[in-house]
Amino acid sequence: MKRRDIVGASAAGAMLASVPSWAQAQPFPKPGSTLKYVVPFAPGGLTDMMARTVAQKLTEAWKVPVVVENKAGGNAQIGAEQVAKSAPDGSSLLAITLTHAANVALFPNAPYSFTKDLRPVALLAGSPMLVVVPAGSPIKDFKDLIAVSKTKQLNAGSSGNGTPPHLTMALFNDLNKTQMTHVPYKGGAPSMTDLIGGQLDVIFSNFPESIAHVKGGKLRALAICSLSRHPMVPDVPTAMEAGMPGLFVENWTGAMIQAKTPDAIVDLYSREMIKIMFSAEVEERARLQGFRVTSKGADEFGAFLKSEIDRWSRIIRTARITAS
Repeated sequence: MKRRDIVGASAAGAMLASVPSWAQAQPFPKPGSTLKYVVPFAPGGLTDMMARTVAQKLTEAWKVPVVVENKAGGNAQIGAEQVAKSAPDGSSLLAITLTHAANVALFPNAPYSFTKDLRPVALLAGSPMLVVVPAGSPIKDFKDLIAVSKTKQLNAGSSGNGTPPHLTMALFNDLNKTQMTHVPYKGGAPSMTDLIGGQLDVIFSNFPESIAHVKGGKLRALAICSLSRHPMVPDVPTAMEAGMPGLFVENWTGAMIQAKTPDAIVDLYSREMIKIMFSAEVEERARLQGFRVTSKGADEFGAFLKSEIDRWSRIIRTARITAS
C-alpha cells in the first residue's frame, strides 16, 4: 500500500473514531422515520402554534415527518411525563413553557423529575404579559394601579392556579407589597369575558389573549411586562417605564428531550431550531402571533431555565400558591 493510501486510511479511521457510536450505526433522523413533537396543551394555543411552525420547518429540512401530538392535562404534566419516559433516541421532543418551570415547585411529587429526566434543547421565543383593565375602569395607567392596589382590594383574574397570569399577579404583589384577590378561571377566554364585563378589576394577561380586545377598545392596556415596548401597542409603556422595573415576565416556549439522548442529537436539533427561528419568514410569523424570537442553544437555555425555576419557586413559596 502506498504511503498516501496509508495516511488516507489512517485519517478516515480517526474521523470515524471521533463520530459517536450511535451516528456510526445509523444517521439521524433515520430515513423513513417519524419524529414526534409533544405539546402538553390543547391545540390552537401559543405553544401549539409555535410547535407547529417549527415542526413544519424541521419536516422540510430533514425530509422526515415531524408530527405535533397534543397531550393536554395535568397542568401540562401528562405530555411532559410521556417524553420524560420515552426512548432516548431523539424521536420525541417536548414543548415547554414558563408553566413547566413553575410546576417544579407546584408539583414536588410528580411521577417524573423535570430537571433529571429531561434536558434542554432550545429556547424559541417569548410572549410578554400585558396588564389590562376594562375600558371604563377608573384606573387610567399603571401608576394608578400601583397606588389603588395599596388602598383597595382589587380582583385579579387568571387562566388558573399557577398559570403565568397568576404568577405575574403574585410577582406584582411581591414587588408592591399588596394583596390582590386572585380569581382563577378554567382558561384565558372566560377570564377575559368577565374582565370586559366589569366583574374583574385587572388581568396580567398573556399577550395574544388580550391584544384583540385592547385593539377593539374593550380593554385598556396599562403596561407591558417586557424590556422594550411592543410594536403592536407602541403607546403602552413597559412596566419599567411605568414604575416597576422588576415586573418583567414573558411566557416563553422552548423544547426539551429525554435526558439520556446523545449530545450529538441534541446539538443537531438545537442548531436547526435556532436557524428556523431566526429565518425572516418565521421571525415575522412569530411577531404577528405576539412572540419575540429569543432563541438560545441547549447550554444557554439550560442556564435560563434554572434561573426561571429558582425565580418562580421563590414567588410560589412567598405567595403560598398551590396547584388547586
